[in-house]
Amino acid sequence: MPPAERVAENLNRGLHALFAADPRVFLLGEDVLDPYGGAFKVTRGLSSRYPDRVITTPISEGAIVGAANGLALAGDRAIVEVMFGDFVTLAFDQIVNFAAKSVSMYGRRLPMHLLVRCPVGGNRGYGPTHSQSLQKHLVGVPDLALFEVSPFHDNVRLLERLLDRGEPCVLFEDKGLYAERMLTGGRVDELYRFDWLDAGETVARAYVDDPGAADWVIVAPGGMARRALAAARELLVELELSCQVIVPSQLYPFDPEPLLPAVAGAGRVCVVEEGVAGGTWGGEVAHRLYDRLWGRLRQPVLQVHSRDRVIPTAPHLEREVLVQTATIAHAIREAAGA
Repeated sequence: MPPAERVAENLNRGLHALFAADPRVFLLGEDVLDPYGGAFKVTRGLSSRYPDRVITTPISEGAIVGAANGLALAGDRAIVEVMFGDFVTLAFDQIVNFAAKSVSMYGRRLPMHLLVRCPVGGNRGYGPTHSQSLQKHLVGVPDLALFEVSPFHDNVRLLERLLDRGEPCVLFEDKGLYAERMLTGGRVDELYRFDWLDAGETVARAYVDDPGAADWVIVAPGGMARRALAAARELLVELELSCQVIVPSQLYPFDPEPLLPAVAGAGRVCVVEEGVAGGTWGGEVAHRLYDRLWGRLRQPVLQVHSRDRVIPTAPHLEREVLVQTATIAHAIREAAGA
């Protein structure tokens, strides 16, 4: 049996499927043309097959998203590749004040088929301005939906769903995931299996044996999934603490409903993210879970973030700043009194 495709290959296949299915789909970004095919090769092959709909752009994220906004406003479907997610801040006005507002500010509901793809995350030695996870800065904007790639969620389906929403979406893609294999067949490895907490297969759950017997639930976005799973394995082997790992594909608006039975059953939950603390997605998740399960939680929701520091380039210093497997395991150990 051939190995599962890598996450970058799965994303690439999803983009090719969108272009093949709809002549209104356009892609804009820096260095997206072949033979380069994007900084992380996710757009490889698209410009050769669809030369009139793949547009390479100057280095101006505001202009790129602005042009994509115009396409979406005119009824086309626009995908933007921001080369490094750190620079989505340069398009903040176009995303927040134009794209998101355009859905509802013209007196009637106006579909905006716009997808902004943002490679994020560290642990690759790219330094302070190319390694951040800035998801929290876009949480809470009306009519703007946020998603994150994971090895559990098929990107062919995900990309189609996002571009069909009729409201602008931002898709965060942890750079460390691109070379990882997609997870299929309900198995993570010889120890962990996975299933779905919702009918639409948007919320993945990894567990050992009995999903109802977990001591802790770890909620993590896709980029943190492997580190969360590694921490869960460490806690199981060393302390016999059983942890479920829940990975939602949609970050905002966040629906806590699929998570409630699992979290209520364990009574202890840890939310992990690579960004720094303060006004975060993790804080939004904690708030929603507190609101629904206040009387059933055994202790406050544990939140794990990276240190409040500029991300160093040197790998050994970068690891000290960003959340690692050991960071998650240590936090749960402390909270469990172990």
